[in-house]
Amino acid sequence: MKDTMGPFDPSLQYRNLPAVVLAGRPNVGKSTLFNRLLHRRRAITDPTPGVTRDPIEEQAFIAGKPLRLIDTGGFKLDRKDTGPESRLDNLVVERTLEIIESADLIVLLLEAGELTPEDEEFISLLRPRWSKLIAAVNKTEGGRREGEAWNMLQYGFEELLFISAEHGDRIAELEAAIVSRLDFSAVEPELKEPGTIALALLGKPNTGKSTLSNRLTASAASIVSPAPGTTRDVVEGEFNFDNKHFVVLDTAGIRRKSRVTENIEYYSVNRAVKTLDHADIVFLLIDAQEGLTEQDKKIAALACAKGRGIIFALNKWDTMPKVKNTLTAVKDKMHFFFGQMEYAPIVPVCALDGTGVEELLKMATRLYGQLCRRTDTAILNQTLSRWLEEYPPPQGPRTRFKVKYAVQVSANPVKFVFFVSRPGAVSDAYRTYLGNKIRKDLGYSQIPIEVEIRPSRREKEG
Repeated sequence: MKDTMGPFDPSLQYRNLPAVVLAGRPNVGKSTLFNRLLHRRRAITDPTPGVTRDPIEEQAFIAGKPLRLIDTGGFKLDRKDTGPESRLDNLVVERTLEIIESADLIVLLLEAGELTPEDEEFISLLRPRWSKLIAAVNKTEGGRREGEAWNMLQYGFEELLFISAEHGDRIAELEAAIVSRLDFSAVEPELKEPGTIALALLGKPNTGKSTLSNRLTASAASIVSPAPGTTRDVVEGEFNFDNKHFVVLDTAGIRRKSRVTENIEYYSVNRAVKTLDHADIVFLLIDAQEGLTEQDKKIAALACAKGRGIIFALNKWDTMPKVKNTLTAVKDKMHFFFGQMEYAPIVPVCALDGTGVEELLKMATRLYGQLCRRTDTAILNQTLSRWLEEYPPPQGPRTRFKVKYAVQVSANPVKFVFFVSRPGAVSDAYRTYLGNKIRKDLGYSQIPIEVEIRPSRREKEG
């Protein structure tokens, strides 16, 4: 197809990318192929059928060309029974078909051996889209079952590609076939504004993370279901608000370790926690009626340890009693039970109808400004002199120390280092005092900060 641009740079992001969808029944290896084409492990893979639910999208470089690669949930035939799981299966299939409809190219993944009724129904559904379909037969490493697989030509495929997503067999042939069917003429580098704010949506299962994610991105990228544990992979989206660019990371619900029994959920929770490495701000979603739980406190502690801005989003606020001072009472209760996070903002929202979401984003912007703030060393040490006068260090023979000077060593996360004569004599209480003064006097009032105590140069030389 046409390509009017020069060589593409893998370090850049691009827009107007052609979309390639990996589709097929459960457990044929779509997520394994997705990871293989990305050259990294992005999607959760597990022998259990139906692991992938939400479509997962990434920019991929295939045979030197950038494109949008989308992994979809498996197409299940047996989904007519009642109950939460069957409703969830229907949602997965609906989202898969929506993604397929908008795709530029469909890679239909089949498994070596006989086709199942699910394969046959899916093939029938795809016939109107035959012109944009590539059929790939997976799990044919070393020529395994290729002879039988040729029988699949009876379904009208013009060509079959035999691959092994797990072992990498003939992946280069598949990549060449993909790029040969796409038009890259409209692709342009995407020059992102500096200061993109990354939001991670964390919380217990079924607190409304996916509903909020869809509300923020004005999409249905995350499947929403009352069944806890619906989201498994991290679902990413983007949006703009108040002339700022945001990236949102919708994560799996985090339960207590004792309740995490499946391998799939273990990986999902791990992925959720690891989003903290890529986030600036955490929206910790709490069911307003249930209130703050011990698990919420543990999630907040993880975010705080990484130096991320944290906003407690009291979701489903519309279900709370319409009584004056309800919010004040809830805030007081949270501060009483979780005093060490009293600086973190609390915002009531209803993700379903959008109430409070604008305030949530304004608060996120405010916190991001504090995270990126830097204090000049001269101003910091002038202010430090006043702090030391207000609350001098203790003068006992074992507790005596002198604070020589301080510097801010990093922003986002925010970290200050105080150089003292005897670091071992500095109590936790005095360290907390210094941290509180930084928050109050230097403009870091609503974010976590790290205070490190180091020996002064003379102390180290001694």
